[in-house]
Amino acid sequence: MKSAQNPAFRSTLFLFFFLFAFPLFAQEIPAIQEFNQTRLDYNRNGMLILGSWAVGNMVWGGIGASQSTGETKAFHQMNLYWNSVNLLIAGFGYWQATKESPGTDFWATMEAQQGIEKVLLVNAALDVAYMAGGLYLKERGLRTDNSKLVGFGKSVILQGAFLMAFDAVMYGFHQSHGKELPSLVQHISLGPGGVSFRMTF
Repeated sequence: MKSAQNPAFRSTLFLFFFLFAFPLFAQEIPAIQEFNQTRLDYNRNGMLILGSWAVGNMVWGGIGASQSTGETKAFHQMNLYWNSVNLLIAGFGYWQATKESPGTDFWATMEAQQGIEKVLLVNAALDVAYMAGGLYLKERGLRTDNSKLVGFGKSVILQGAFLMAFDAVMYGFHQSHGKELPSLVQHISLGPGGVSFRMTF
């Protein structure tokens, strides 16, 4: 028991584990395929939601802009413009998620999982910036008696708020799902003799 507390022993044990276990992580782990499939399903469903929001806003914006004037017309116009971009993003994101195959490589899975979580956090920061920009447009429009800027500002605030909620929910799903990854590799067999290590994270 004392030898296990020796720093040199621990270093040797770690080196032994690293040299023999690392190649296993580079190999395919079948259980990870289901994990990746769930991640891709989240992405596809998220893009469907974003696309549906975009189409609905474009229809609403087109009809509203044609039947109104001033601030309200500007509000609907910005909804139409903004969601034209959202629809392109949703379409590309859905195509990308559909094209990707659920792999079984551990390191590639880790990279993809961390990547989607980082993207959603960056998007959330941008959403805050969008809402701040919308508030600025609205306030500037009120100060200068420019109804068009007020309408644009209200639209940007609405769209930023939706995207903030959307990204927060998506991050919650992905972050919760990511916690399942360590449990998939807790047991690793080393060598033909059946020697195994139990990994805890």
